[in-house]
Amino acid sequence: METIGAVLIAALLLIYAIDSSQKRTRTEIGRRLDRLEDKVGLLLKQAGLEEPPAPRQDEVVALVRAGKKIEAIKLYREATGAGLLEAKEAVERLT
Repeated sequence: METIGAVLIAALLLIYAIDSSQKRTRTEIGRRLDRLEDKVGLLLKQAGLEEPPAPRQDEVVALVRAGKKIEAIKLYREATGAGLLEAKEAVERLT
């Protein structure tokens, strides 16, 4: 029984270590992506260009104005391929 307990504890510690490693990696990737987006924004500004609007943005804005936030998030995700959190943040910036 002691062996099973030790194996179980070792397995749990391994799972915890892998999970925290993945969280750190995701956080680092998110930071790198933010920096890249900032750099692209600066390049566009320097070149005198504007960032192109997201596809179907007029429809998303209309849904937001109509108080249909969830539908706006769904449409934004369909149009851009964004994840749920990114779409939610983008729609909230429109309000």
